[in-house]
Amino acid sequence: MNKFRDSLRDKLLLGVCVFLLVSPAISFFVWMLSLAFKNEVDNLAYPPIFIPSPPTLANFVKVFDSGPFFQYLLNSIMVSGTATVVALLIGVPAGYGVARLKARKLLMVILIARMTPAISFLIPLFTLFQALGLTGTLAPVIITHLVITVPIMVYIVSGYFETLPMELEEAAVVDGCSPWQRFRHIALPLARPGITVAGILAFIFSWNNFIFGAVLAGRETRTLPVAIYNVLTFEQIAWGPLAAAALLVTLPVLILTLLIQKEIVGGLTAGGVKGG
Repeated sequence: MNKFRDSLRDKLLLGVCVFLLVSPAISFFVWMLSLAFKNEVDNLAYPPIFIPSPPTLANFVKVFDSGPFFQYLLNSIMVSGTATVVALLIGVPAGYGVARLKARKLLMVILIARMTPAISFLIPLFTLFQALGLTGTLAPVIITHLVITVPIMVYIVSGYFETLPMELEEAAVVDGCSPWQRFRHIALPLARPGITVAGILAFIFSWNNFIFGAVLAGRETRTLPVAIYNVLTFEQIAWGPLAAAALLVTLPVLILTLLIQKEIVGGLTAGGVKGG
């Protein structure tokens, strides 16, 4: 009876903690939904009107009419997708090397690039890309996003490689496998959940980045977060179109997360178990 009571208390406490952590994000998302489907009169009404009556799609129409939305969507996919793929090609072998060499200090040096404010990179990078004639294209945006994706990839993947049992690789050494063969045929398949999680997080961070695209991209190469900024007006903030644009930017990442949430949970859970 006491065990049942303690288990019920623990579950209730866990539920309360989860609710307190998740409720702010859910409330903001629900409020954004409400703003996106209300007209501007209801959005500015006091007391606030939470449920639109009737719902309207006019805000989404304004977003699509304000610029080439699908072009911006394609730009974001190309930038985030390319930056994530390059980060995988660079970060996974680098993470394996850091894990096997136990190069903790090198890992901290790599993380400095992620912890440094993005604005500190902009002046030298803008000067460099301007001298090369690349400003206004997607190339500088993709290159600068590697500052975001590669450190995340190395950090998460190296931690996951450290949890893999060394006995398997030691057996491969006895069989005459080279370091590359051990990485390719043993470590890489076992680390697939961790690599998946790292790739997803790198893509999300790249997708949500604003500052690099705002400075280095041109009118035709803007990403979606930069396109949202263009919805703002100097006279008055149009809350409906702004919320609709924010919802459209959030939707692809939200759908991606929901589709592969099992991979995320499995990767994070497996990475927390130390291999023997």
